Amino acid sequence: MTNLTRSNFQDHPFHLVSPSPWPFYTSVSLFTLTMNAALSMHLFNNSYIMVYIALFLVIASMSLWFRDIISEGKLVTNFILKIAKAISKDSVNKILIDYKNQNNILDFQDNNLGHYLAGLLEGDGHISLPSLGSTTLDRILNPRIVFTSDKNNLGMYVFLQSQLGNIGRFQHSSENVIRYIIGDKKGIVDIIKLIHGKLRTPKNIRLNDLIKFINTKYDLNIPESQLCNSNYLDNSWLAGFTEADGHFGIKYVEKKEKSETRKRSVSENISLRFRLDQRAYDKTTSSSMKPFMEQLALALSSNLTTYNTKTGEVLSIYISSIADIKVLINYFNKYNLIGNKMNDYNNWKLVYNMIISKQHLSLEGRLKIKALIGK
Repeated sequence: MTNLTRSNFQDHPFHLVSPSPWPFYTSVSLFTLTMNAALSMHLFNNSYIMVYIALFLVIASMSLWFRDIISEGKLVTNFILKIAKAISKDSVNKILIDYKNQNNILDFQDNNLGHYLAGLLEGDGHISLPSLGSTTLDRILNPRIVFTSDKNNLGMYVFLQSQLGNIGRFQHSSENVIRYIIGDKKGIVDIIKLIHGKLRTPKNIRLNDLIKFINTKYDLNIPESQLCNSNYLDNSWLAGFTEADGHFGIKYVEKKEKSETRKRSVSENISLRFRLDQRAYDKTTSSSMKPFMEQLALALSSNLTTYNTKTGEVLSIYISSIADIKVLINYFNKYNLIGNKMNDYNNWKLVYNMIISKQHLSLEGRLKIKALIGK
């Protein structure tokens, strides 16, 4: 990489563009103009020539400066700008203490942390890469790894940050949405190493684009990441993916007698369901999610269904049989959920145990289940 090319790289992750030279050139030109104008007023020989040269330099440097401002402004207008409020380190430290006090969560081992992050990234994450690596001014921007989630999951992400050596920062992107952003070199390289070879969806294509970008920028030699083909139930990937896109449902159907408006009576029924949803099409990589979801459905002994929303087609894995639910219970007991879905899972597991022990058939059991659903 040449020194000229290297100079185009941005050395910090928090600004859109690299430093501009034009304020300095404009200042020097203005100083030269002022000095020679004073000399010309005192009738120094040929000083008026330097006045014209300095005036030309002022106009030229200011014109080039304004050209850059206009070009950078066009770049910014390609995005919907939202006001994001940073979360202070003091608040983060307090949230971490509260989270650890409220949850009996053990530290991750590196391999499990990598699989968990891979699943979480594929569900709730986004790898942001500058278009073709440069702006209209040929200034290369920094990439970012961004996790977006509900504000109630902030404790989980703060805990994950502590497991990652306190890399990255937090923002409130809206009232109910938080973002965990990793945009510095060390943080990005650390995340790449942890999730390398552990992704299962087309986001692995995006990860390899990031690896290529980082290798070029910092003269590294990180190899391409291959899709993971290990058993879904043998590591914490599914736990991370469920944390992002899973749903633990408890369905309670009241008993209803046959009436004039109801041709058939309805029996009282309590059932459990587990659902994983994904968009059918990954826009970032222009890839279909169907092959991956079919493979995951097969691993969970489930069928893959589809439904349509305003934003497009959605692929859904739905599990409701007690035998298949038992497999999930055994899995999540081994690979724990650590976020907002943890409480949903604990209630779900409690109802499962009540069904297995027939407690759901008693009045007391049914009232307890109703209370759990109402929470």
